[in-house]
Amino acid sequence: MRKIVANTFMTLDGVMQAPGGPEEDPIGGFKHGGWSVNYWDDMMAKTIMDGLIGKPFDLLLGRRTYEIFAAHWPFVKNDPDKLNAMAADKLNGARKYVVSKTLAKADWENSKLITGEVAKEISRLKEQDGPEIQVHGSSDLIQTLLKHDFIDEFHVWIFPLTVGGGKRLFGEGTMPAAFKQIDCKISTTGVIIATYLRDGDVRTGSVALEKPTKAELERRRRLKEEK
Repeated sequence: MRKIVANTFMTLDGVMQAPGGPEEDPIGGFKHGGWSVNYWDDMMAKTIMDGLIGKPFDLLLGRRTYEIFAAHWPFVKNDPDKLNAMAADKLNGARKYVVSKTLAKADWENSKLITGEVAKEISRLKEQDGPEIQVHGSSDLIQTLLKHDFIDEFHVWIFPLTVGGGKRLFGEGTMPAAFKQIDCKISTTGVIIATYLRDGDVRTGSVALEKPTKAELERRRRLKEEK
């Protein structure tokens, strides 16, 4: 079975909206678009090139991220910046699956629309032979993937700033789940790049004394009353 890998830029307060520029996604009056731009260093670029798109992959994108990518990457094929040109080659050549209720067609090369029952279509994609399926950005789509427990691996890039509001990686309705960290590195600008694998259900425990004290019993009684 193919795995779905989500690659997400996120602020310290969990916001993933419009990291690349003011015009990416101003929905909801979001005023901090472009918050990731000033933190990039060579290690971060190398992580993208070697760790993510340096191997075979397909893309699974929501409509907004697809439109942002499709308006950019086909036009930097011959960029004098070698890394940009290499990234363009990889992204342009990848197969893209685009989830949208509004697009009539997807013109970026190797693109296919998913317009029907999204969960069934994505489940079918996971069962097919092929490379890993990467999700970049696509905040609304990620909420659907989380709801159906489709994400097998997270690459979370945590930037050292807060923006106070916006679309969050883990929104309302996220299914409880456990993850295991398998890699972590820090850029020269303080960006934490952590990789997590899905690791079963949430496991709970308790640090309470085996025999509750009178104070603890009274605390529990008050909690029940407050409910």
